[in-house]
Amino acid sequence: MRLEQLDLNLLVALDILLEEQNITKSAERLHLSQSATSGILSRLRTYFEDDLLVQIGRKMQPTPFALELQGPVSGVLATIRGSIIGKRVFDPFNSDRHFKIIASDYVIQTVFSRVLADLSSSAPNLTFEFLTPFSHDTSLLSKGGADIMIAPDIVVVDDHPSEKLITDELVCIADKNNELISDKFSIEQFSSLGHVSIGFAKVSHLSIEKWMIETMGIKRKVEIITNDFSTMIYTVLNSKRLAVLPKYFALKHCSDKDFKILPLPFDAPKLNESIMWHPTLDSDPVHRWLREKIISHSAIYRK
Repeated sequence: MRLEQLDLNLLVALDILLEEQNITKSAERLHLSQSATSGILSRLRTYFEDDLLVQIGRKMQPTPFALELQGPVSGVLATIRGSIIGKRVFDPFNSDRHFKIIASDYVIQTVFSRVLADLSSSAPNLTFEFLTPFSHDTSLLSKGGADIMIAPDIVVVDDHPSEKLITDELVCIADKNNELISDKFSIEQFSSLGHVSIGFAKVSHLSIEKWMIETMGIKRKVEIITNDFSTMIYTVLNSKRLAVLPKYFALKHCSDKDFKILPLPFDAPKLNESIMWHPTLDSDPVHRWLREKIISHSAIYRK
């Protein structure tokens, strides 16, 4: 399809180029050679009369005009995929769709381990790319840069469809030899000991347990910030530190002789995680089928 002499396939390439900001990675995703991908970038530069991506050292950086284009291009492609291409009859076994999903390692291990095992036989050609919510926020979903986001309810955007997936509670973990903390401990002990938290990159907040705890007026002494729950638990080992994390994750990884799993010394809200997607994907049969799989496999985690 050509729109004002612009091949629609060039928009697909532009979307990938602006996201990857790397010729080699873009070529891999486009299933093209590096020279062919460079040729596409040259055609895009000619059409838009802008450099779009500029080589600075070993990296390519988008121009201001390219940054202005990124949101509209992603949005247009998301609409086309969801409203036009998505109307085709869907055969899950033969579909080769690639899904980008924003989800924490907690969600991947509790929910997607079950989903992916199912899909290995029912939809073996689907491919997945998981992005951490501590580096990507809802703006990526809104721009069409991700297909699904699973995050705490506080993150859910009102104008995006969503459905609850997980209801969990927060617990505290400590090293088994941490004599400063017993099976029952006080808020004062909780506040005085060092803590490990999950940090941020592009997202300007700490992890969900920070929001849950500090909105209640309970301060923590954060000594270490990590990228995910899996890393977090190892920074607690052989230390006097504490960490707050979802109970399902703690029971899966910490219910052995190395850790103590303790209830919080105060009443905290439940942790609710929801699945969210862009409105243009609501009726896409492939997307809807995958959502239903995810929701179905999450049923054991909803109370």
